[in-house]
Amino acid sequence: MTGKSNNQANQTNRTDQTNRTDQTNRTDQTNQCIEGSSPCNSKTGFPMNAKIIDVKDEAANNKRTLFFDKSFENASPGHFCMVWIRGVDEIPLGCSYTNGVTFQVVGPATQALFQLKVGDSVGLRGPLGNPFTLPEKGERVLIVSGGIGAAPLAPLAEKSKDIGASVTTVLGARSESDLIFEERFAETGDVILTTDDGSKGKKGFVTDVLNGLDLTKFDKIYVCGPELMLKFVMKILIDKQAVSKTEFSMERYFKCGIGVCGSCCMDTLGVRVCKDGPVFKAETLTDSEFGKYHRDASGKRVHY
Repeated sequence: MTGKSNNQANQTNRTDQTNRTDQTNRTDQTNQCIEGSSPCNSKTGFPMNAKIIDVKDEAANNKRTLFFDKSFENASPGHFCMVWIRGVDEIPLGCSYTNGVTFQVVGPATQALFQLKVGDSVGLRGPLGNPFTLPEKGERVLIVSGGIGAAPLAPLAEKSKDIGASVTTVLGARSESDLIFEERFAETGDVILTTDDGSKGKKGFVTDVLNGLDLTKFDKIYVCGPELMLKFVMKILIDKQAVSKTEFSMERYFKCGIGVCGSCCMDTLGVRVCKDGPVFKAETLTDSEFGKYHRDASGKRVHY
């Protein structure tokens, strides 16, 4: 029978004690985040457990807002959060409220999220990313929104009004039933509605409206929507020499959400959309993959 020396035994005891202490600390940290007792508005750490306290259908076509019993500290318009649907996936969603996210069903994760009800819970990490640059008092702001892109832009419009900026919004969607946050935008200033089928507002696209606007009248322009829409908006901005005062909120496939994994890096800039974005100055995107292709979960290029 082989025994241990006193030194070996002491070393083993110290190692066991250290391991128990480390495990206790990790358990305590996890419990803090789950209980929400720390400001674990967890930018890089454990998800914060958040219970759904209200559910609001925003449109007839699978667009919904979930409100949580936790709110994000220091969130600014344009920030996003990672939403963990337990047993399914963790996905990025823009913060449409300080304690809520608005989304559209596009895949298994959002479909599972859509099935949750009041009393259910998710894990949240955030606020994350680079938000919009806020306007100054007295500045004239133009907001251009397409589809679910209204989610991060609605709080921006509200914040801009609170600051004392003048807000005009071009709000576009496929049809009347797809429009969201019309009333929220209307409370901040002038709204120009446009739908692809003409069921409400002007018939056509947001680009048709932009072509008819004098962009020199605006100090700042903010845009969010499908990338093909952004691509054609960019062409108008270039033609009207308005690129330098515009910011785009971009979408890419996110995994970590904190700039570590590199799955959302953009060619040829090398920027990480989750960390350096999702909001970018439009002029930085002109020589990138923007409007040409993006990458799927495997990293394969998907061309527009």
